[in-house]
Amino acid sequence: MKPHALVLLLCAGLFQGCSVHDPMPAEQHAAPTLTPRASTYYDLLALPPPKGPLVAAVYGFRDQSGQYKPNPSSSFSTAVTQGAGSMLVDALQTSGWFIVLEREGLQNLLTERKIIRATQNKPDLPENLEQTLPSLQAANLLLEGGIVAYDTNVRSGGEGARYLGIGVSEEYRVDQVTVNLRAIDTRSGRVLANVMTSKTIYSVGRQAGVFKFIEFKKLLEAESGYTTNEPAQLCVLSAIESAVVNLIAQGIERRLWRAADANAIAGSSLAKYLEAAPGRPAVAKATGD
Repeated sequence: MKPHALVLLLCAGLFQGCSVHDPMPAEQHAAPTLTPRASTYYDLLALPPPKGPLVAAVYGFRDQSGQYKPNPSSSFSTAVTQGAGSMLVDALQTSGWFIVLEREGLQNLLTERKIIRATQNKPDLPENLEQTLPSLQAANLLLEGGIVAYDTNVRSGGEGARYLGIGVSEEYRVDQVTVNLRAIDTRSGRVLANVMTSKTIYSVGRQAGVFKFIEFKKLLEAESGYTTNEPAQLCVLSAIESAVVNLIAQGIERRLWRAADANAIAGSSLAKYLEAAPGRPAVAKATGD
């Protein structure tokens, strides 16, 4: 076999073995799907039922990290999602421990109630509006907090090899997002429980290339690679879900609320969150994939 043919064969095997490809064409026409969920979501589903649901209000869950995307350089593109409040509401409802009251869009709710009251004064009142409009429900708990930190390049590195102009390399980078969640008694303003959770964000880049003279004055040069970034918003969601479970566990430890059946805790996902008590660390790691 000729030398240049052998090199071309090695290049083909190299690119195929390293799975260096462009994944975009196969995904351009992919149908929309439900948001993928990490193991923390299934921990919420596997919680034991509470003795009584907790009526809670969420006015917002803001980005307090102050971090912006480094590339492209912009003072308007933030590094983390601004929809963490919606993620928190979803996690609270998924747990089955909370009755969540709408407060982030409270002004829209009040405006709609004014429209209903104005409609009730009309003679041709629809059947579904005949009853008196009830008062809004008050919350016993106020859930506050936010995304408190986003750290880039917590850990980075890579590895590679090159032989006779043929080589492969792999690089990785680890970022970390931290959220804080606290439960406040609306009657006294006292902070009942407070937790912080962190979730790592992985980015991996793989590259393969060839730079070799196959004959005199004939240079073969080829390069291919791709980068995979773990979605930051999914990591924030996983950290929030972990914070909700840890908040419930901390409340049980402090006898603030109870499960309907204390014996059911041992066989539920809540057991692993209670194993660290007493002396639970202030920062818990989210176990999302």
